[in-house]
Amino acid sequence: CSSADERFDATFHTNVLVNSSGHCEYLPPGIFKSSCYIDVRWFPFDVQKCNLKFGSWTYGGWSLDLQMQEADISGYISNGEWDLVGVPGRRNERFYDCCKEPYPDVTFTVTMRRRTLYYGLNLLIPCVLISALALLVFLLPADSGEKISLGITVLLSLTVFMLLVAEIMPATSDSVPLIAQYFASTMIIVGLSVVVTVIVLQYHHHDPDGGKMPKW
Repeated sequence: CSSADERFDATFHTNVLVNSSGHCEYLPPGIFKSSCYIDVRWFPFDVQKCNLKFGSWTYGGWSLDLQMQEADISGYISNGEWDLVGVPGRRNERFYDCCKEPYPDVTFTVTMRRRTLYYGLNLLIPCVLISALALLVFLLPADSGEKISLGITVLLSLTVFMLLVAEIMPATSDSVPLIAQYFASTMIIVGLSVVVTVIVLQYHHHDPDGGKMPKW
């Protein structure tokens, strides 16, 4: 097998244990890295799956028969950001035009679920509260002089949170996260509320004696 890490050496010298029945056991140590497709649409409530495929390009199924065993996760150390849902595996056989023999491989699917407590306390709840502040713009009296300041402050706060989300998530255009859509929609609504507030203040402070009457 190969790894996404260029420093990985697949030819690491490890002895093969052979018993009297001909059973061979090869346990090479190493850290395997894989390139996986990341779906961030449901961030931070997303579940990611990554496939680890083990096989041989040198020997076919008649020379090397791979058999699958369940993944041993007894030594797994819990992570603060991800929960390991499971590591199911399956054995596959593929035929190529060059050869009659099959080429078996064993593929393990690592399924992980993101922990949402950190993002809920530091991202989602503040965003909802800041969005609720946009409603207060219309409750402030026009003579207070803080209507536009509050709207612009809310808009800047949402911009900061949107930059924080963009910094956390991987750069991909395959799917737009729902939380990013929420931030964008909220920013548009708050921006429109600022525009409406400016119009309301314009009419409120308009001099009734200094304007011209419209033709209608």
